[in-house]
Amino acid sequence: MYQSVNFYDFEQAFRRADRAENFSYKGLRALFEWFEDLEEDTGEEIELDVISICCDFSEYSSATEAVGELSSDTIEGDDDDEIEELSLEYLRDRTAVIEFCGGIIVQSF
Repeated sequence: MYQSVNFYDFEQAFRRADRAENFSYKGLRALFEWFEDLEEDTGEEIELDVISICCDFSEYSSATEAVGELSSDTIEGDDDDEIEELSLEYLRDRTAVIEFCGGIIVQSF
């Protein structure tokens, strides 16, 4: 049995599971919207499993930070902007990346 949830319900589920600190407010909203889009694109309902989401997704302030923590590969470029763009491309080639103002969320790979 599935229950339809809005963003408030989604956010409260993280609070009840004592996982409110896993994602920023903006990150959590971006993640909620990503799941809504995924449901719409696939036509399949997604189970709200907070623990699974916290295990499968991580928030970072930048793609460069994410690559540094998730991979032993080194991304090189001429400047910080190019390194960030190359890091984002690197991540997109390997996993789901959710961009939002203030950071990114990356699915584990």
